[in-house]
Order: sequence, then C-alpha cells, then structure tokens
Amino acid sequence: MQIVLHSLVLSILPVNAQEVKHVVLISIDGFRPEFYKEESWPTANMGILARKGVYADEVRTIFPSVTYPSHTTLATGVFPAGHGIYYNTKVGDNGKPEGWIYDFKEIKARTIWQAAKEKGLSTASVSWPVTVNNPYIDYNIPEIWSMKNPVDRRGATSSYANPKGLFEEVVENATGTLGMNEYNLTSLRMDANLGRIAAYIVERYKPNLLTLHLPNTDGAQHRAGRNGDQVKRAIAGADYVVGEIYDALERAGILENTALIITGDHGFVSTHTSISPNIWLKENNLGDKAFFFSAGGAAFLHVKDKKDTRTIEKVKHLLCNLPLSERSLFRVIEGEKLKKMESDPGVDLAISAGDGFYFDNKTEGPLLNNGTGGKHGYYPDFHNIYTGFIAYGAGFKHAKSISFMQMEDIPAIIAFLLDMDLPGAKGMVYPGILEVSESE
Repeated sequence: MQIVLHSLVLSILPVNAQEVKHVVLISIDGFRPEFYKEESWPTANMGILARKGVYADEVRTIFPSVTYPSHTTLATGVFPAGHGIYYNTKVGDNGKPEGWIYDFKEIKARTIWQAAKEKGLSTASVSWPVTVNNPYIDYNIPEIWSMKNPVDRRGATSSYANPKGLFEEVVENATGTLGMNEYNLTSLRMDANLGRIAAYIVERYKPNLLTLHLPNTDGAQHRAGRNGDQVKRAIAGADYVVGEIYDALERAGILENTALIITGDHGFVSTHTSISPNIWLKENNLGDKAFFFSAGGAAFLHVKDKKDTRTIEKVKHLLCNLPLSERSLFRVIEGEKLKKMESDPGVDLAISAGDGFYFDNKTEGPLLNNGTGGKHGYYPDFHNIYTGFIAYGAGFKHAKSISFMQMEDIPAIIAFLLDMDLPGAKGMVYPGILEVSESE
C-alpha cells in the first residue's frame, strides 16, 4: 500500500499486519480532548487507553461542525461537498429544517463499510447517523426514531435493523425489555444500552469493523454548556461503555487483534445569547430573496434564485455595515476560507458566531434572545470546537501523543489498518503513531 504524505511517497507496511483483524470506532457525540487529558473528568477507561496508546491534543472537525455531516466524514474521509450530507436536516424552501437525514442513499461517497465488504470483511454498526438501509453493514442498529413520536425510537429501530429481528435479538440478550425513555436522549440509559448492544454484537458476531455512536454527552452539553455535573455524568456513562467494549473484546478473544479508536464529531461552546440573522434580511427587504439557515454556531446564506449574485453582494454589504455592536457578534466566512472546508456547494457565504453566541432561524421578534446551554456548528479553527482522538491496540504505538490531526485522517487510518481501498479519502496516515516500517 502506498500512502502520499505531502510530496513524499513512502511504502508503509504495518509490523505484524496480520494482527490487525478488527477495528472498533467509537464516536462520543460532543467529545472533547479535555475529557481524557484532564483528571477532573470521570474517564478512567479513556484515560488509561490514552496514556497507554495514542492520543491527539486536538482534532479539527468540518464545517458546519455538526453531527450528521461529521459522522459521514468519519465514514468516508471526505468533506460535505464530497459526501453530500451538508447539515443534520434537509433545508426547507422556507428556510426551516425539513426532516433529519437518515437514509444511506443520501451519501454520495464511498464508505468504510463498503470498503470492508469488498475486502471480504464483516461489518456492524450501532446508532451511527445516516445508516438506514445501508447494504454494506451486516449487523446494523441504525440511528432513527418515529416520525409521529420522535421520543420513541424502538419501533423505527426495529423496522430498519438489519438483519430483520436483530433489534429483538439484542433486546432479549443484551439490554432486557426497553422502556421508551431507556432508548432516547432523556436518560443516560441511552448510551448504556447502546453500549450493551455493541458489546453483545462484538461477542456474538466478532465483526471486523464496528462503528458505535454514543449521543448522551452531546445532549448534556446542549443543556448545560461545556461544564457542570450533567456533563460529568454523561461522559462518565460514555467512559463506562468504552470499558464494556474493551471487556467484550477480551471475552471474545479478539482484543490483541483489535484497533480501538475513540473520537467524536465536534466540541462545544457555552452560550448565553441567540442571534436571529434573518431579522437583518427582513429589515433590509431581502427576506423574500434569501435566508440564513442555522447550524447552531454558524448560519449559511441560501439565495432562492441560484443565479441571483446581486442579492449575495447586498447581504455582504449589509453585514459589513451593521453597527459595531452587532457586527462584532460574528465573522463572515466566504471565499477561500469557505472553499477549503468544502461545505454546502450551493452556498457562497456563511457566518460563524462569536464566543457565547449562536444563530437561530427566527424571522420574527427581536434580534437577540436568551440562549443558555451549549452549541456547536462553528467554523472549526479554534480549540473549543475541536474534537478528540484516542487509539489503542493492534497497529498503534504505545504511549504516544500528537498535537493535531484532522477528522478525515481517521477513516484513512482505518482503511490502512484493515488494508481496505478508500481512494477518495482526503486524510493523512501518520506513520509516527502506527507500528510501521518505512522504506522510500
């Protein structure tokens, strides 16, 4: 396998490559480097794995730094413009969110599950976004909920689990009977039950590739911001799941052949005030021609007539000429800064909120409103919005740390470890964190 590192081409061969037979990728929603670097957080399992394995001080996410586009980048190694998942939801004609994006058919890029299947490997996934109807996952418990009653995920999960009956199987053998609130974000039992399901699949089916998404830490930070008891309890629950997966790998007899990777989709910013940028458009008689679509910490300008460049220029002008008290609340993202992040290709201008602020989709009322809790979605060039990375086990060095990496590096590393073909991935493979031999 040849990996291109800047202008140097190295032939990189894993030491004892046959030992890397399994990869487990755990994504903790809202995962931050502090959780494993600072002893004040209740993360004994992650702390041990970080110290004994590999960890990164920071992982740059994508733009917007939100869950579904980020998880699709983790599964493909490309940016939103390449994989087609631009936001968590579709964008309605009125500028409001219009349905979460569930179906795998929405993804335009090659995924790690497809690469694994074409290599003859077995695959599994638990609660990973945009995996409904994914034909490349052998054992799939997708993230989905009822359209009529979003709090209840059980029926929809059962309907879309693959193979048919898998959800009933894991309930019987791993979780026990699930009440509605034991399988949604109202309770920390959500992560615990997802962990039990994943651990059962590890022991029962021993997949070569398992992806697991744990959402509770995200919910806690949305409610409380970056700190507080809610966040500590949520990350402690996620840490417990990490320990459960580790133990399941050991019980299954595959621990020494497994690369265990823990990462996330974005960091968090504590907030106090929401901004309604569509009020600016309305006050300047532009509301019938364009709208800002909020992704939390950022908002993207959508022009109703795609050829209407004059409206874009008018919006730029009005943003630049706002009173200083308003203009200082955000920064404009356009040109090369927007282009390099390969976000929604239909957008030429976005705004990213300042510390403590975020955007909403309101078109009526005051410009500013109370907005406590936490948000993400911001342009990813500062520490608080970055996520983290821990890697332990087969294929990785011991007691190694790096200062910075990129989200798209993670699927490239997974493809390398399992010797899979993921040619479109834009990430880098770092020999310095892998047990590899190098020859020019």
